[in-house]
Amino acid sequence: MKFTLFAILFFISGTSIAQEFTLPELRFSYDSYEQGIDAQTMEIHHSKHHRGYVRKLNKAVSESKLEGKSLVDLLMYASYRSKAVRNNSGGHYNHTLFWEILSPKIKDSAPYPMTKDLENAINKYFGSLENLRKELSAAAATRFGSGWAWLFVTPNKELVVSSSPNQDNPIMDVSEVRGIPILGIDVWEHAYYLRYQNKRGDYLSAIWSLLDWSVISEKYTAALKDPLLIRIERENWPEMNTFHKVLAKTFHAAEKNDFKPIRLLSGDLYANAILLQDSDIPQSILKPKVASALIRLEKKCSMLHKQISKNAKNKSIMKSLSGVHDVFHEVQGLCHD
Repeated sequence: MKFTLFAILFFISGTSIAQEFTLPELRFSYDSYEQGIDAQTMEIHHSKHHRGYVRKLNKAVSESKLEGKSLVDLLMYASYRSKAVRNNSGGHYNHTLFWEILSPKIKDSAPYPMTKDLENAINKYFGSLENLRKELSAAAATRFGSGWAWLFVTPNKELVVSSSPNQDNPIMDVSEVRGIPILGIDVWEHAYYLRYQNKRGDYLSAIWSLLDWSVISEKYTAALKDPLLIRIERENWPEMNTFHKVLAKTFHAAEKNDFKPIRLLSGDLYANAILLQDSDIPQSILKPKVASALIRLEKKCSMLHKQISKNAKNKSIMKSLSGVHDVFHEVQGLCHD
């Protein structure tokens, strides 16, 4: 009995701890970054802004009943999340990466070297490190308002530079090109304003001197082997995502006995099923079972749309809509096999 009670308490306690996101510590003291960022900015940025993202993320996750979801899961489906979850999960992830890749240079010491693999990749996709610097700086300088500039690895294992607004990043399903970031530059004004005021270009020149290419190299090597790349490729299927959004809007309403959305959107659901069936299936899941399931999904959406056109009763509609829902989840399951 005592063991059982202890096990229950341990499980509850462990689950609670696992659900809480925490503020990471910096690897160096706030004043160590002075060559690029002043100590006061570092302290405010880390202990106020980043801490605020963590606190608001935990609150938003609790309110959205997303306890237990990993940070990557929150990012992967950002378009389905509340604004609070999307903004604060991005804020936490982005800043954590930012702190990890910054290292103050010690006087008279050797620079932090990059691996030959990363050097070769940079030369392949950008021509030289200097060209990469120009592209990153341009992406950061031209980002209107607040946001980030990124160097990231795509599912095709290419290196790409991009920028994103606010606290978005390339992992999120709201990004046009997706992948795993290995370098991120914060261009929110709170990252540089105390020393550089509105001179973002001066900050971008200074931040380059703090980049730790040995850490960035480690992140590049890890990203190439990370199963998340395959997951992003499979999830980055525009037609699948669009169909999912329409289905979610109609099915969950019908579960609550609200059939107005599906009666209004059955044509959209059917049209998106056709587009999905005709779309290019991601290479990593290109197999006969997926293609077959998409054909069945289209047929079920066609039948459902015809029923609604004939003003079928809610009970019949729910049965057909559930069939659509089941086949869709079958497709999703095949995508993750």
